[in-house]
Amino acid sequence: MRAALIEQLGQPPSLASRDKPAVLADHVVVDVLAAPIMPLDLLCATGTSYFGSPETPYIPGVQGIGTVGGRAVWFPTVAGMAAGDGSMAEKALARQEDLVFLPDDVPTEAMAALGLSAVAAHMALTWRGELKPGECVVVLGCGAVGQAAIQLARAAGAGRVVAAARSAQARDRATRAGADAVIALDADDLAGQFREAAPDADLLLDPLFGPPAAAAAQALRPGGRWVNLGGSAGETCPITSSTLRSRSLRLSGYTNNELSTHQRAEAISTVAHLAAQGALTVDHEVVKLADVTNAWRRQAEGATRGRIVLVPQ
Repeated sequence: MRAALIEQLGQPPSLASRDKPAVLADHVVVDVLAAPIMPLDLLCATGTSYFGSPETPYIPGVQGIGTVGGRAVWFPTVAGMAAGDGSMAEKALARQEDLVFLPDDVPTEAMAALGLSAVAAHMALTWRGELKPGECVVVLGCGAVGQAAIQLARAAGAGRVVAAARSAQARDRATRAGADAVIALDADDLAGQFREAAPDADLLLDPLFGPPAAAAAQALRPGGRWVNLGGSAGETCPITSSTLRSRSLRLSGYTNNELSTHQRAEAISTVAHLAAQGALTVDHEVVKLADVTNAWRRQAEGATRGRIVLVPQ
């Protein structure tokens, strides 16, 4: 079969011919329809993730969409995080218990682009963030997580959604996703901009951390909730103790790794049904598996129109 193959850490994968995966106990072979290039895939392939350096060669791809017995499924893999191959191939091995069967009318490539990014947005908003109908939500960044979060906040009943992003392209995404107001992260008096656009905000969804999060936290009401999902703007954040204490803010961390198999499956199902209804999507490009090397480079450099989704044909 054809597959993307990482032969050297720090280098993009190339197209290669590999044996079809052998069936293991409690596993199934999935006929892959679509596999996204995720930030986690890029990180693991550098050998610098907290999972350690994966053994090479290996097939990357931490998730995908495929079919089992003719039925569409979402499936995860441990590629790059532990021994084993991933989804960027014509066929992949997945644990039976990890499969999530999808609605017949779910858009395959769009669902692949959403995947775990939308799961993170959904669970950070509802489970960790305890979003209630009518509340005001601030969403930082507008990559796949941010785009999904804006739409999912709406679906969960948010009364107002304010987004913030650095580039004009990302701000356009936020507007198209349905944000009521969009703030430029390089604006003067950023904290003031947040206070004006989202006075007494209830919930801050933060994949950025760093100075943007510190500024956005100034808009939170007393008792407001701040959920951090990442640190792409900085591993430390210049928030003051007095800001946290004077407003009794609740700061929580979130990672998909803490979800049970059941929680993850329920979240994937929620995302899939919204995608099937046309109520949830993120910008993405569909690229043939044969072009994986160039696609990988472009995704790593941010030179894309969104998340790249690889398809076998």
